[in-house]
Amino acid sequence: MKRTHLPLNGLRVLDAAARHLSFTRAADELAVTPAAVGQQIRALEDTLGVVLFRRTAKGLELTPEGESGLDALRAGFLQFEEAVRAMQSQQSSKTLTIAAPRDFTAKWLAKRLADYGRTDPELRFHLLASDDELDFTQANLDLAIRLAEGPGEYEGVKLAEGAFVTVGTPDGPETRIGWPGCPADGQPATLSVADAGLAIDAAANGFGRVCVPALLAEADIASGWVGALGDPVPAPLAYWLLAPTPQWRQKKVKALVAALAG
Repeated sequence: MKRTHLPLNGLRVLDAAARHLSFTRAADELAVTPAAVGQQIRALEDTLGVVLFRRTAKGLELTPEGESGLDALRAGFLQFEEAVRAMQSQQSSKTLTIAAPRDFTAKWLAKRLADYGRTDPELRFHLLASDDELDFTQANLDLAIRLAEGPGEYEGVKLAEGAFVTVGTPDGPETRIGWPGCPADGQPATLSVADAGLAIDAAANGFGRVCVPALLAEADIASGWVGALGDPVPAPLAYWLLAPTPQWRQKKVKALVAALAG
């Protein structure tokens, strides 16, 4: 019989029923009904073309055909268990590779990773600067953070509702600081910088005011490094935690997502 045609569910039921010599107790172990166990055994007998059990006055007993395959079957299940353990052992790695914009790492992510790292001394982080193009296979990424309107092709969790806020100093000039992706307001920028994090620092040093993602600026506003010049304005762009489905399912990634988004 080809490997792709192996009746694995039926063989699992056979193993349980043979150990208990009872469809009822096998059903309890497998969390199904005795009728379902009986159906699986009959289907397996039809597939194999043999009788596996007989009912006698003393109860259920295996036929010689059923008995003959049990040792090999159980050895096979042990091999399956070893294969699963081997695959799961790779999840014991506690190194996380994360791509994020440089300004987001500096203004928001680094402190939270440091706090999370203190919960487990075995945690290790590799931080990469990201751009709009994410290549999870080439960079061997576990997780990425991106300012976007949604998760796109990836699994994702939004860190906060999208909002932008204008920041500056109370006595600073009303001149505009620009950065790539800065919401346009028609006013020319007197200073242009590489990212929103540098723009916040420029505003704090008296260069003017700038509109930036509210999440990026929240710590600097709370510390008084800059002030919020008005209320945050809702926006479609928000910071998202992103990963392809295989990475997203990893236990270590789930734990990190819970810690960052909680």
